Amino acid sequence: MAAQATAANASASAGARRRLKLLAIVVVLFMGWALYTLFLQYHQTSVRTAQLHDAKDKLSQAQLKNVSLQKEIQRLNDPEYIGQIARKEQGMGLPGEQSIQVQK
Repeated sequence: MAAQATAANASASAGARRRLKLLAIVVVLFMGWALYTLFLQYHQTSVRTAQLHDAKDKLSQAQLKNVSLQKEIQRLNDPEYIGQIARKEQGMGLPGEQSIQVQK
């Protein structure tokens, strides 16, 4: 009888060891998947952060350009400014004015 009890204990402990090995393999596989997912999400987060930074830079540049264009629109509504542009760029003048040509 003692031999049968020892054999039963040996087979029971062998089954428990197999179950523990199987559980360890499942845990290792799960942890590997979890680490892979963690690193993948970290990479995606860093890419999205860089894209967000670029988009914010473009937005700030567009807002600055918008402000400067709004100022230019306001200045173009002033007849005196239009006259200055006409004199400088087109060589036009007021009636009775004589333009002076400077040679370089």
